[in-house]
Amino acid sequence: MKRIHFYYFCFWVLGFLLVENLPAQTYFPGKNSWEKKDPAALGVNPGRLQEAIDLAIREETEADPNLKIAHYLSGFGREPFGYPIGPMKERGPATGLIIYKGYLIGQWGDPGRVDLTFSVAKSFLSTLVGLAVDEGLIQSEKDLVHSYMAPIILYDPNLAHRNKSDHLVEEDVFDLFGTPHNRKITWEHLLRQTSDWEGTLWGKPDWADRPRGDSDTWLGRERNEPGSVYTYNDTRVNVLALAAMNVWRKPLPLVLKEKIMDKIGASPTWRWTGYENSFVIIDGQIMQSVSGGSHWGGGMMINAYDQARFGYLTLHRGAWNGEQLISSEWIAKSLTPGPAQENYGFMNYFLNTRQREIPSAPESAFFHLGAGTNMVYVDEEHELVIVSRWIKNAAKAELVKHVLESLPD
Repeated sequence: MKRIHFYYFCFWVLGFLLVENLPAQTYFPGKNSWEKKDPAALGVNPGRLQEAIDLAIREETEADPNLKIAHYLSGFGREPFGYPIGPMKERGPATGLIIYKGYLIGQWGDPGRVDLTFSVAKSFLSTLVGLAVDEGLIQSEKDLVHSYMAPIILYDPNLAHRNKSDHLVEEDVFDLFGTPHNRKITWEHLLRQTSDWEGTLWGKPDWADRPRGDSDTWLGRERNEPGSVYTYNDTRVNVLALAAMNVWRKPLPLVLKEKIMDKIGASPTWRWTGYENSFVIIDGQIMQSVSGGSHWGGGMMINAYDQARFGYLTLHRGAWNGEQLISSEWIAKSLTPGPAQENYGFMNYFLNTRQREIPSAPESAFFHLGAGTNMVYVDEEHELVIVSRWIKNAAKAELVKHVLESLPD
């Protein structure tokens, strides 16, 4: 009898040791909730963490909360054709979240408020291109884009009242990649902002976005070979959005909702819009082509919790609670710098190459970045995601430094 009890005891000890040595299961937040933990319970210094939060609040951007006024007071509003053509929304206060080891350990402002996120929308756009590659709709990001493009048919309700015989020489459709230069552009060139695409889309010429140098050179300059020169340009980002919608044959927000946002438990409050004139007809359906930012209005309106969910998805290389939503290979490509710009992967993955952008952070850290400043900082080494909204751009590195200093050694 004693021998039997001894065996039971041995089995109990063995089972206990096996359970103790199992890897801890990664926490993923459920829909409508994000578990909070006391920072001290995770070894985080509460005082130093609070210093980081105080800095984010103190360094709120000084731009006017009325984003239409802020637009016209900025360089964007003074560009040729710089007027907004999409919806804009008054912003909220400095806001943010700190996610450590999956748990919410700090917040400030109004994280549930839906605000424009400017060029962070580009990271959602590049995700949808990646999904198209994952699903075989695009064979490779190195393919020429023009080979995937159907004629673009604009939706204009006024066309029904126009006499075709008065416009015999005008095309009823247009080709996004019809010029010799544009036919050399690959998906990767657009993703890395190295295409130098030429043309006008939605009334915004490529040369009118952040024009450089003497105006005499804007129209007739020689084009750079695709892939050779990095130029941040929202007209070309919008070209990518329209090209991607042609491949999916459905509005991109619907694809994002089905493939990503619903699966990561995002709220129903985010909206991704285009412009008042960015409507086309595909398969008999009127669809709006979204913008990859809010340079001219439109773009992604989203709350900080949903931004954090997307950042947490990219922290886990496209995996969410046991399901691979985006291939890890695509995330790896997104985090690989291109030859023309060492701190930029696929839009809008900004890299900390040589720790130049955020010296206190590891070189492997990256961030989804938009004007405002809106930042979703992702740090795999520290299992850390920081969402910071409406902070001065010059202060974002200091915020990350303070948070990292609060973490256990």
